[in-house]
Amino acid sequence: MAYLTTLVLAAFASYVGAWYFGALEGNFALLLFVATVVTGVYWLAERFYFLPQRERAAATLESSIAERNTRLAGQGITQVDTTDAKASERLLMQPWWLDWTAGLFPVILVVFLLRSFLYEPFKIPSGSMMPTLLTGDLILVNKFTYGLRLPVVNTKLTDGTPLARGDVVVFRYPPKPSMDYIKRVVGIPGDEVAYLNKKLTINGQPVGKAPIADYLDGESMRILKQFDEDLGGKQHKILNDENAPAFVPGASDFPFRENCRYSVEGVVCKVPEGNYFMMGDNRDNSADSRFWGFVPDKNIVGRAFFVWMNFGDLGRIGPFQ
Repeated sequence: MAYLTTLVLAAFASYVGAWYFGALEGNFALLLFVATVVTGVYWLAERFYFLPQRERAAATLESSIAERNTRLAGQGITQVDTTDAKASERLLMQPWWLDWTAGLFPVILVVFLLRSFLYEPFKIPSGSMMPTLLTGDLILVNKFTYGLRLPVVNTKLTDGTPLARGDVVVFRYPPKPSMDYIKRVVGIPGDEVAYLNKKLTINGQPVGKAPIADYLDGESMRILKQFDEDLGGKQHKILNDENAPAFVPGASDFPFRENCRYSVEGVVCKVPEGNYFMMGDNRDNSADSRFWGFVPDKNIVGRAFFVWMNFGDLGRIGPFQ
């Protein structure tokens, strides 16, 4: 078993190493699921086979020691070697290969359950959601609001609260589902979303926005126009770059692209059933549904709601809309 465990641990280490150095595309959810299953098998084997086996061996040793001490006492010998007790303790100790598998199972199981069904942490990699979320923000995502899903395959188990306009959502990037994206829900199934000349309308109704103080983008050192937007009753801030064009450059081919009409003014899309239209709050610096299309419900991961850490600015810790 020690040799087999060495091979198993080496396989895990090789996978992580290849992922780290870019030799393959890793899947943390799958890795965590496999780790939970493997360590769980070892934990069951330890509880119902290996531990009872060691306990029987220790009991046999203690019985033989007790018989020997009885015989020696009958001969008037009372001073005995205390190393026998230590031998019994050594028999009961877990070998290293069980320490590194069965011993880790409870911790891995808790992490797996928390991450799969309750809350999952993410790191914001870009400025597409500024000013709501900044590069480097560490956020929490609620995994049960929109319904529980099976880990890895993401199949929905329960119906939760439907996605609503204005929600900030993490989802699997449709062109490459192994990647996670975060955007704001702008259109729900059946909506007609128009973003023309940098003005957002939904089903023919303009989405209210009011200008506020300009925003300094600390990454690019640019001044951007900032607005308060009311989307689905949720108040949040958005950014516009006056120098960016209104049209959508380089829109790709995607499912239901026939539902969208592109022009020099922007884009108008009819959201198909079971899909959502997503946009970043940094409107002129966000690759979103305008470029790569709709997000299917099966790709939804959860609702982002809390910044739990930003090592460069602790004042950012807290909830957001």
